[in-house]
Amino acid sequence: MRMSEGVEWALHSLLALAWLDDGRPVPTSRLAAGNDLPPAYLNKQLQALVRAGLLVSTPGARGGFSLARPPEKITLMDVVAAIEGPEEAFRCTEIRRRGAGANAPRREFESPCAIATAMRRAELAWRRELAAQTLADVRAAAEEHAPTAAERLRRWHGRD
Repeated sequence: MRMSEGVEWALHSLLALAWLDDGRPVPTSRLAAGNDLPPAYLNKQLQALVRAGLLVSTPGARGGFSLARPPEKITLMDVVAAIEGPEEAFRCTEIRRRGAGANAPRREFESPCAIATAMRRAELAWRRELAAQTLADVRAAAEEHAPTAAERLRRWHGRD
């Protein structure tokens, strides 16, 4: 399965906000500059996270974005669904009923398509795994692999 780069951008923005969580919102321009991203496109991703209840948007000159929930309450599945939408990745169009299958007996189509069933089972496992991992888990792993990243980000944002 291929996800848009918006998922990566959203996750990095959420991680930055988790590290900067001091009650002050962070403007899109600062979040974008922190990862050298185009602010207008990043803002679209951030607005999707607001609609999903993962971020709070504060308007005005001192406005920006902050987490709407603690990192322990934001799953990777929440983020993927917010950016990519909740639709299933695989869509069975019943092509088994066309071509060579067009004249097959009806009883062959009474059960769900074996391919669609296998794909749904795999997607459910993928979704369960994403739902089992939180932003807090990602933050802990990032801090383990790059122990100075959070402090470096806070300094870069002038929040040390």
